[in-house]
Parts: sequence; C-alpha cells; structure tokens
Amino acid sequence: MVNKQKILIVDDDENIAELISLYLTKECFETSIVYDGESALEAVKTFKPNLILLDLMLPGIDGYQVCREVRSSSSVPIIMLSAKGEIFDKVLGLELGADDYMEKPFDTKELVARVKAVLRRYKPVSTPAAEPSVPAAKIKMVEYPDLTINLTNYSVVYKGRTLEMPPKELELLYFLASSPNQVFTREQLLDQIWGYEYIGDTRTVDVHIKRLREKIRDHESWRLSTVWGIGYKFEVHS
Repeated sequence: MVNKQKILIVDDDENIAELISLYLTKECFETSIVYDGESALEAVKTFKPNLILLDLMLPGIDGYQVCREVRSSSSVPIIMLSAKGEIFDKVLGLELGADDYMEKPFDTKELVARVKAVLRRYKPVSTPAAEPSVPAAKIKMVEYPDLTINLTNYSVVYKGRTLEMPPKELELLYFLASSPNQVFTREQLLDQIWGYEYIGDTRTVDVHIKRLREKIRDHESWRLSTVWGIGYKFEVHS
C-alpha cells in the first residue's frame, strides 16, 4: 500500500480548515488540522507533514513566525494563505521560506492543484541505500568545484556539506548553473521557475537570489552574478 502524503492545515477558521481537509482527503491525502501557531510547531514534529498550508493570521504566534521557526530546522514546503484585504507581504513571506501563497477566498480545486504542483517539485533528500537506482542518463545534476546540484533527488552539496534548501531556491540555482555565463532577465527566471502557477513580481527572484547568496558564497571558480539593469547569471571563470 502506498503511503499517503501528509498535509498539515493551520487555520483558526474551523469551517475553512474542514473544507480544505475534505477536498484534500478526497484526493487521497492524509490531513491534520491545528488552529494556532504553537500547535502547528508541535504538529510539525509529531505529524511530520509533507506540506504545510499555513494561514497568515493566527492567534498567538502568527504565520510569519511559524514559517520562520519551521524553516530553521526543516525544508518542508509551505503554502501561505491570506484573507482578502489582509496586508500580506509576499516578499517577506518568501524571504522567510514560503514556497507559494494563495489569497482567500480561493477555489478549492486550484488549492489542490497548487498543493500537487509544490509536492511534485519537492523531493526530500533520501539516503543512498533507500534510493532506487536512476539511470545515469536521467540524473539531472551539475557539478562545479565545491558545488554539486542534483535536481533528481533535490540535493545541494556545498564544500562537502549537504545544504537544506527549499525547492524553489534549488530549482533557481540549478537552472542558472546548468547554463553557465548565460544572462537571464528576472522575467525569464520568474517564468522558468514559477511558471503559470505563480502570479508575482520580479522581486521574488531577487529574494531567492539573496537567500542563495547567504548560503553559497562566491567561489574562485564561480559565483552568482548580478548583471545590472538586466538580471542574473551563474558566472564561471575559466
């Protein structure tokens, strides 16, 4: 029997939480509902979700803080939910590590589609022993001195250490590194990495580049380079 993927729903509106749970259960997901931030942080440890649907306005610890706490120890995908009219800072949400966001009221079918899309992109790093063999030709990987980016198992090894990295950051890094010295505009990167599923602005790209630079410093052989007035490139020195 295939293990169901687990979705943690964090929302203080019981009706909305129950509705989301109903639709996700119909799609064969296992769900758990909590109604405040503290319970959410506890559930992350005990329920071990594959994805978190996180409401912004929660009693006690708000959604931003929950996102920050979760990200300090886990790269589990997070979709943030905000009510229409609430001031939701997309850039702050993304800086804290959210993978996507939706505004209420939303179409439940679209929410389910977003959940599936984010889960498809995210594959936690598994141990080599547990990993099924993938034909070498199908492995999507780029290697540079002190840096290996593997899109097949969503892992990044930097200076001999595996980095925790949310899916979007990893995809952006892989996309740039797989086309060394090629300049991409912010619009091109937004379209390539976020695609039709994401209606955002180009600051989203800047935020993810900033977060990548905090984790991966410039190397003597390569670096994430800003091309002023245009966009970014993965610069490789010969």
